[in-house]
Amino acid sequence: MNFFKRVIVIALALVLAGFVMRNMDGFEITRSGWVHYAVMAIILAILNASLLPFLKTMTCGMIVLTLGLFSLVLNALVFWISSWISTTLLGGGFSITKFWPALVGSIIVSIATTIFAKDSNRKKSSNEDD
Repeated sequence: MNFFKRVIVIALALVLAGFVMRNMDGFEITRSGWVHYAVMAIILAILNASLLPFLKTMTCGMIVLTLGLFSLVLNALVFWISSWISTTLLGGGFSITKFWPALVGSIIVSIATTIFAKDSNRKKSSNEDD
């Protein structure tokens, strides 16, 4: 899946996450609008491509020890960092002040991107058969 499609999927997943988490303690949408969702999606995509693999490499022992559950914590951390970058440096997006909204948001975004990636791979393999 190329970068532009991934950003669109993440932006749509962020809209869904914002809707699901709107009443959670520690979560607030500081500015709504497609531009802010797109900017946060770009930040999240860049961090997922650059910081997340580094963190997983550094904590591979914990990931193995917890049978992969520590990956959820790393995803939540990256989601929290992207929230901090978008609200502090850019002035809009999600404001996350607690761990649980970061965990729920990262799970929603992960599920949405996984579903779309599988759908995209299925379409790609069916086009190659023709």
